[in-house]
Amino acid sequence: MSKSTSQHPKRRFVLPAVIGGGAASLLLALSMSPTVAAFTASIANDTNTAGSGTLIMQETSGSGSSAATCTSTDGGGIGTNSATCSTINAYGGSLALVPGTSVSTDVTIKNTGTVPARTFSLDAGACTQGDNGLVNGGAKDLCDKITVKIVSGGDLVYNGSLTAFTGQSVNIRQKLSTGPIAAGTSVSFTFTVTLDGTADNTYAGLQASQPLTWTFNS
Repeated sequence: MSKSTSQHPKRRFVLPAVIGGGAASLLLALSMSPTVAAFTASIANDTNTAGSGTLIMQETSGSGSSAATCTSTDGGGIGTNSATCSTINAYGGSLALVPGTSVSTDVTIKNTGTVPARTFSLDAGACTQGDNGLVNGGAKDLCDKITVKIVSGGDLVYNGSLTAFTGQSVNIRQKLSTGPIAAGTSVSFTFTVTLDGTADNTYAGLQASQPLTWTFNS
């Protein structure tokens, strides 16, 4: 009995010593092992930029010596990008119409910027009547007697009196069933203005004026 009891403490002491020595040897071996090589791959992007584009409208009409061009930046550069064009008269500017006659004018709108125009509209202001020359008729509704028909290719944009056109905002893309106006793309229109055939002498010597505004939005 006494012999068996004296051997147990020795076993408990020897086993931890062996384990501790083995762990120390393993750590020493690992610390002395050479570094293991590995495959690597990398890409460096050294040109990462972002910036803004431009949306610029150009309007042209006529040809040769009578050609006229206006650009939205004419009014103060890209910061304003809005201009008034007095050299293009979409209604033809004829002051010699007689009842039943018409005058036609071609106008082209172009996106000269770098981004597409996602909306494209034509807004008509109020039609006003004034005198033309020294002899003037007494009619007060000339804007009712003058009609304008606007077409682009085979698509009708507007057809009616100048009075009815007042205050209208025409969605050009919708009328033409087209997508955004891409940079560099042109859209041409023909304006045909007609003095009603029923106009009598009371409409002589008068003129009508109506401002129009083309607008692109990105």
